[in-house]
Amino acid sequence: REYWRHPELTAQKFVPHPLPEFAGNRLYRTGDRCRLMANGEIEYLGRIDDQIKLHGYRIEPGEIECALREHTFVSDAVVFIREHENGRQLAAAIVPEVGRSPPAEELRAWLRVRLPDYMIPVWWTYEQVLPLTSNGKVDRRKLVDRANFAGRDDGAVSSKNATLEQELLAIWR
Repeated sequence: REYWRHPELTAQKFVPHPLPEFAGNRLYRTGDRCRLMANGEIEYLGRIDDQIKLHGYRIEPGEIECALREHTFVSDAVVFIREHENGRQLAAAIVPEVGRSPPAEELRAWLRVRLPDYMIPVWWTYEQVLPLTSNGKVDRRKLVDRANFAGRDDGAVSSKNATLEQELLAIWR
C-alpha cells in the first residue's frame, strides 16, 4: 500500500488510477513497459530502465558497469543478459585500455570484493569499441549478436550439477 516512512517514494510509485470508475484507487508504477492489445491481453515490452530480473534478483547493470570501469585497465564496460542453453546469464563486454587486457579472472576478483556473487557476470567478451545506435546509445542487441564470448565463469556448474539443474527446470516448467 505504501513505502514505510517514505511518503515521497510512495507518491512517486503509487499513482492515482486514471479511469473514473476506479477513482480513489491507486496503481503501482513497476517500471515495466506494456501495452493493452485489442483482445484484452497485455503484451510485455520490456523495462523502462535497464533493470534486469535474474534468478529472483533485481540487478542494475549500471552498478556492475560502474564497478568494472573503476578497474585501472578497463576503459568502458556494458553488462547485459545472454540467452544460453543453460538459461539466461549475465555477460559483460569490456573495452580495455589501449595495450592492456585484464584477464577475466582478475575482473571477477575485482567485482567479488565490491558486489554480491549474483552480480558477477558469467560470460566475458573483449571489444575494441562498443556498437552504438544512431542516437549514440550502446546497441546491446548488436553486441550480443556479434560478441565472441570468452567462456564461463570459474564458478561454473559441474556437468553433474548442470544435469540436475536441467531436470529441476523441466519439473518447474
